[in-house]
Formats: sequence, structure tokens, C-alpha cells
Amino acid sequence: MPAARPPSPPAVRPSQRFRAEQRLRLQRDFQRMRAHGRRIDGGVFTLWWLPREAAAGAPARVGVVASTAAVGPAVSRNAAKRRLRELFRRHQGIFPAGTDLLLVARAALNRMPYREAEARFLDICGRIPAPKHD
Repeated sequence: MPAARPPSPPAVRPSQRFRAEQRLRLQRDFQRMRAHGRRIDGGVFTLWWLPREAAAGAPARVGVVASTAAVGPAVSRNAAKRRLRELFRRHQGIFPAGTDLLLVARAALNRMPYREAEARFLDICGRIPAPKHD
């Protein structure tokens, strides 16, 4: 009887973790995004983006906003933010290194099926122009 083989290691994939250094936290970063960033309206959310000059090799960072006026009570706001963070986490590899993103949720995001929201997210992100290399 042949000896049992040890289980093979899982396939190596790039990390899809949403790490602490990938979060926009400071108010000045959110203000800078709104003052100097570019915006694309996605209907159920708005995407703002801005390249960081000093962080060419750093991972893309994201901030997520869901206001009471736009989304509703805390349960709805938290669900919308979780959904947007998950979309970023799953597709973080499509963003150029050193890019800051701001995702602003709207109430319709929670009513939309996840796959449809994901398709819209990918469509919107595909409109972000590639960084210019000098």
C-alpha cells in the first residue's frame, strides 16, 4: 500500500487583504481628494481618485463615505461601506500603485445586487486613466 501523500500547498495568489496602510484616515486626505481629485459618477456611488507623487511604490489607498442624508440610518450606512470596501478589496490589483481613492455611497447601492454593483465598479474603475510616466 503506497504511503499517503501530504496535501499540496494552496496555489499562491496575490494577497487580497485590506491592510491598514490601504485606508485613508486623515481628514486632510479626504479634503485633498475633494479639492484636487478627479471624480466619476457611478450612479449608486461616486469615485474620486488622485495619484500621490511621493508614494509611487505604495499600495493604492481607499476611503469610504456614507452619509446619513445620502444613505440613511446607521445600519444602511454600514452595509454600504462594507460593500464598497469589499469591492475595493477584491479588485485592488487594478489600481495603479500610489493612487488614493474615495468612494462615496448612495442609498441605491444597498438595493442593487452585489454582482451588478461589482460590474458597475469595474466599469467605473476602467475609466481611470493610466498614470503618466515622465
